[in-house]
Amino acid sequence: MATGCPMMKMQKKTDHPCFGGDHSNTGRIHLPVAPGCNIKCGFCERRFDCANETRPGVTSKVLSPEQALERVRLVTRHPKVGSKLRVVGIAGPGDPLANPKTFETFELVKKEFPEMHLCLSTNGLLLTEHLGRLVELGVHSVTVTINALTPKTGAKVYEWIRHCGVKLEGEEGAAILLKRQLGGVRYASAAGMMVKINSVYIPGVNDHEILDLAVKVRDLGADVMNIIPMIPLGIFKNLEPPSDAVMEMVRNQAELILSQTRHCKQCRADAVGMIGQDLDLDELHAQAV
Repeated sequence: MATGCPMMKMQKKTDHPCFGGDHSNTGRIHLPVAPGCNIKCGFCERRFDCANETRPGVTSKVLSPEQALERVRLVTRHPKVGSKLRVVGIAGPGDPLANPKTFETFELVKKEFPEMHLCLSTNGLLLTEHLGRLVELGVHSVTVTINALTPKTGAKVYEWIRHCGVKLEGEEGAAILLKRQLGGVRYASAAGMMVKINSVYIPGVNDHEILDLAVKVRDLGADVMNIIPMIPLGIFKNLEPPSDAVMEMVRNQAELILSQTRHCKQCRADAVGMIGQDLDLDELHAQAV
């Protein structure tokens, strides 16, 4: 466990609702243009054409960049949310940086809506090599999901990674992923981006590393951390999720190290609107017909 930690790093000011901004009065839209993924998390089950689940990896459909731009247009015209829309993000349903359409989509959105904050959520495997392009596009913030601080623990969380055309499993794959994640955090922060760390809290698997991870990413320049409870799926489907009391305790401890977000709803890859008050996509598109 982390000991002897200096005072926590204070969070930068932002209106991004996922980074500590006013999530009750600032809208965001996730554009599901990135279905491909280059790692397999043990708790991840991606589902498409799904309207009944609210969690990462789920979307009603995958959009083309042109369809994604049109969805942004629709939301900006919405009577309640349109004037509050500030953030356009890509969070899957796979890893945005493993999908060329992510960059095509950002280019279209930036050209038509230059006032929007662009953000993405990634596993970090490809963050360093794509950082220059993200900076050119004016990406405002990046969320890196890091669920382990050692290859030994990473081997329990990740089933495999695919890097440079090679599928790697166990501690070998986890070690490469971790090195690239930490490097990505360092360089993204140095490039001026706001950096948030998502960490899925898995009891008995990675819980012993969460506070040390908070120290590590703080020292690399991360601005805020979001510790979220594991949803029992995949190889962890029979594991008991952490209680609300446990999550509160862990976040309180971690907040002594790095600013914490506490309002995360583990949003879908196609979430639209205010956090916790997402628009119904069927109604949104029906109104446009």
